[in-house]
Amino acid sequence: MNEQERKQQAQINAEDNFERIKQTSSEEMITKYFHTNYTPQTPDIKKARKRRKEEVQFKYDFSIPEDMQTAGEGRKFLIRTYGCQMNEHDTEVMAGIFMEMGYTATEDVNEADIILLNTCAIRENAENKVFGEIGHLKPLKLENPDLIIGVCGCMSQEESVVDRILKKHQHIDLIFGTHNIHRLPHLIKEAMFGKEMVVEVWSTEGDIIENLPKARKGKIKAWVNIMYGCDKFCTYCIVPMTRGKERSRRPEDIIQEVRHLVAQGYKEVTLLGQNVNAYGKDFDDLDYTFGDLMNDIHKIDIPRVRFTTSHPRDFDDHLIDVLAQGGNLLDHIHLPVQSGSSEILKKMNRKYTREAYLELVRKIKKAIPNVTLTTDIIVGFPNETDEQFEETMTLMEEVGFEAAYTFIYSPREGTPAARKKDDVPEDVKKQRLYRLNELVNKQSAESMRKYEGKTVKVLVEGESKKNPDILAGYTEKNKLVNFKGPRSTIGQIVEVEITEAKTWSLDGIMAESKIEVK
Repeated sequence: MNEQERKQQAQINAEDNFERIKQTSSEEMITKYFHTNYTPQTPDIKKARKRRKEEVQFKYDFSIPEDMQTAGEGRKFLIRTYGCQMNEHDTEVMAGIFMEMGYTATEDVNEADIILLNTCAIRENAENKVFGEIGHLKPLKLENPDLIIGVCGCMSQEESVVDRILKKHQHIDLIFGTHNIHRLPHLIKEAMFGKEMVVEVWSTEGDIIENLPKARKGKIKAWVNIMYGCDKFCTYCIVPMTRGKERSRRPEDIIQEVRHLVAQGYKEVTLLGQNVNAYGKDFDDLDYTFGDLMNDIHKIDIPRVRFTTSHPRDFDDHLIDVLAQGGNLLDHIHLPVQSGSSEILKKMNRKYTREAYLELVRKIKKAIPNVTLTTDIIVGFPNETDEQFEETMTLMEEVGFEAAYTFIYSPREGTPAARKKDDVPEDVKKQRLYRLNELVNKQSAESMRKYEGKTVKVLVEGESKKNPDILAGYTEKNKLVNFKGPRSTIGQIVEVEITEAKTWSLDGIMAESKIEVK
């Protein structure tokens, strides 16, 4: 049989298999294909709140099973990542696990032996992109039945998503959630040698697994996860259901990881969590908060420390005092407000008012006079009035945010907000977003102009995306700077004189004498 005949036969076999699966009823499919560790459930806030009481174990004994340690030799993997920094970091962990099994990374779907889609559930548009990609991958599976295609991440934690894949996308081989990434070698083994779709989605949180391998991108900046999950239950957000309750890593493990990164030559770490300000509140044996952790990391010899994301409700005075020390604790704070209307904030279950948020901003600015503040804002929340939107606009100006991530509200199945009747026309929502973005652009441009003629410290990350002859990096305040300089400065902090300010970036020049060696 020649290559062409082999491909034709493989396609016939794959199509026959799909037809066989399609003939199975939905109930039979769920019984047959769902792994025993999967508990089907629609996102439910009442159930999610009860999960807080369950004890979380810390485990330090992760290892690749002996029979999978060379399973990837001569094979390649590809992970496509959607969503937040947490998903990016999860991808680094999964890539590290793949590499310990002998796999090598590829960006070419035609070369890959395993393709994983690491998904995001925060907005409907993100889900649509994933399902579009699932459809695009089907011809590859038909051509190569040995290809393993998996879906993981936050979308996998939703019963409706898993059910849709089971019914309409039987070319998917593997589905797993956010709580069992450490089980990847076992899941790959099942997918490789089993005849049926592998589904392992834990409806309750797993243990905190330390010592997981990570394939970080580059040797300059690193994510450091300090906690998992969220207990805030904002009415529009599905994260408490997809990521579970708040669980903090032990401080000694975080500090050890940061010190290890310093030894490897990293210049910047970003501490990650759905709500980093709540760090430590789940400890029963330790009185240790996020402010304490930041104070300890402040003493470590790493040039830059950032964190994301903060919830205003947990941003306490102790944390402000710690951040005011400066040094490697950078004076850029991302502080999502979501709305400038107290009424809308109440409907969102944010549990602070416009006035309370502005008072927090006043405290931060008093302690850190040169602070740069950025934020997240949702427009078009169900039944948002013109007056309530105008309150968002005036808050944007009053705080003086230098940048903002802005979104039209996206209903997520299983959240309280999704059940609300919405009388705001779509064209009104789009017009509000347009006006808000105009203001964001204006304030960003104004903040950038202040840098013209000044010298800033830039952590050089590499070539500019638009011009390989230009280097690019970020200032302490997270401003993108493009400049000409020797490639030998990549990975170093250099001084750059700003010659031109644009809306979202700065251009400058650098002298070799202005290299800060660290």
